[in-house]
Amino acid sequence: MARLPRLIVPNQVHHVIQRGHEGQSAFRAAEDYLFFLHCLRDAAKRFQVAIHAYALMPDQVQLLVTPIDETGLARMMQWVGRHYVPYFNRKYQRSGTLWQGRYRASVIEAAQYLMLSSRFIELYPVRAGLAGQAADYPWSSYMHHIGVHPDGLITEHALYWALGNTPFEREAAYRSLAEQALTAQQIAELEQAVPKGWALGSPSFKAALEKRGGRRVQPVKRGRPSNSVPK
Repeated sequence: MARLPRLIVPNQVHHVIQRGHEGQSAFRAAEDYLFFLHCLRDAAKRFQVAIHAYALMPDQVQLLVTPIDETGLARMMQWVGRHYVPYFNRKYQRSGTLWQGRYRASVIEAAQYLMLSSRFIELYPVRAGLAGQAADYPWSSYMHHIGVHPDGLITEHALYWALGNTPFEREAAYRSLAEQALTAQQIAELEQAVPKGWALGSPSFKAALEKRGGRRVQPVKRGRPSNSVPK
């Protein structure tokens, strides 16, 4: 089956995943994580992509971002790759690709999925057995959102600000949200949608995206033609 073109929508939130090639580690030491974050910070500023949440795991990167235009996200990811991959290959005396093909990105309806995706990303290291709790894992944006360690990489989304009138209220509200375990259904929904580039949102949100992009943004339902796009 032909791969669908990636859909990038300016000023909409996107959940992004970049995995290591064949499950191999893309980070082996603290210096690797720090250098990647340095590259990401520079690229995000250069190409005007707001980073709302992130988690770096040994074999993958997950981001929650809003690009200002249709090209900024791709240019940011390419720029990071052009700087990080040569660094990693030189350091570990290896050659060849580091990432498993192109990154994956899903457009999400912020009102419904922003907080869910943020928690999904920041709690991923816990689900993967890399930490006992989110606060124990150093390579995510969780500590920023609960007010323990401000992170200059993060641009707080308006929905995060809506959690409270003061930083303390917002941080406490986010901590409370994060302490509520994601359901198996919520985890499955994101794990199935994001790697395939399916949009996450209401039926009307998905229909608007399909009309705008001229392509499917959700799995084909039984009995529906595969090339059907709402007019």
